[in-house]
Amino acid sequence: MTNYKNYTNKEMQAITIAKTIQDGQIVIVGTGLPLIGASLAKRIFAPNCKLIVESGLMDCNPIEVPRSVGDTRFMAHCGVQWPNVRFIGFETNEWLNDKDRMIAFIGGAQIDPYGNVNSTCIGDYHNPITRFTGSGGANGIATYSNTVIMMQHEKRRFIDKIDYVTSVGWGDGVGGREKLGLPGNRGPIAVVTDRGILKFDDKTKRMYLAGYYPTSSPEDVLENTGFELDVSKAVRLDAPDEAVIKMIREEIDPGQAFIKVPVEEK
Repeated sequence: MTNYKNYTNKEMQAITIAKTIQDGQIVIVGTGLPLIGASLAKRIFAPNCKLIVESGLMDCNPIEVPRSVGDTRFMAHCGVQWPNVRFIGFETNEWLNDKDRMIAFIGGAQIDPYGNVNSTCIGDYHNPITRFTGSGGANGIATYSNTVIMMQHEKRRFIDKIDYVTSVGWGDGVGGREKLGLPGNRGPIAVVTDRGILKFDDKTKRMYLAGYYPTSSPEDVLENTGFELDVSKAVRLDAPDEAVIKMIREEIDPGQAFIKVPVEEK
């Protein structure tokens, strides 16, 4: 008999991502865990959300998780196929017309207490230890949309000062975005990791632990964070329903492209 009680932290992360999406929102999503989470939201938690990708595909409803934003599994069930420039215009127009219905997902290699993200390099920009692919569309997305940041929770990633700011979060705190000429009414709203969910204080814009998984704890999160973190408001999140885990494994990602199913011991 198939066991759907043995969920993984990645599955918990995808479910937590799904629950950040509200019904009726327009969701900018790429591939990987954010797409699994968004697909799950559309099936269960927010059936009227609309998924869009930066390749220009709008109102997507993939049968199973695509491998890239140009995958035909995205194209076959989308409302319209726009060129990329139309996507950028749509994203900007939402902000210019003061719409507040868009949420976006980005990731990176490093993050600081105010949600500034580095996806460019580790070390000096001109002589890096490691060079990454860079922004892609993340900088523009972080400029004009409220974002949820997806990260693996490790001390080397959660640090006081990141090596390079690829996508601005709340800058240096309250008023930080405005000082940089960016919209102050947009910014990161959460960070979803493999240990829990972190949010940003309304008054200080600094990150705090809002919830942790049954497999984690506030102490575990603190041990894996490289800066001072408030955990006083953290709550233990509920374990997922078996039906949700079954949907991820059998309908959304049956090929285990992004989430591997744990092997049962014999």
